[in-house]
Amino acid sequence: MRPIKLDSDIQPLTEFRANTAFYIKQINVEQRPLVLTQHGKSVAVMLNVKDYEDLIEKSEMINDIKIAESQIDRGLGINHQKVIREIKRNITG
Repeated sequence: MRPIKLDSDIQPLTEFRANTAFYIKQINVEQRPLVLTQHGKSVAVMLNVKDYEDLIEKSEMINDIKIAESQIDRGLGINHQKVIREIKRNITG
C-alpha cells in the first residue's frame, strides 16, 4: 500500500457518492487508500481488497507475536535445542 496523497486521496463522501466508479478504480490502480470525510471530518477509509487482506494478516501476525512473547515471559517457551531433539525424534520414530 502506498502512502496517502493529501491532495487527491481525501474526498468528501458526497464526491465519492457522485463518482463511486472513478474512486474505486483509483483505489485499485493507484494502490493507495481513500479517506472519506463528512462535515469536514474523516469518517471512513477505502482500501483495495489486497491491501485490506495484507493489513489483517499483519495484524494477526503481530497478535501472535505478542501472545508468544507473553508465553515466553511466563516461562512457557521451549528451548531451541529441545525443539530440535523433538523434531529429530518424530522424524526417526
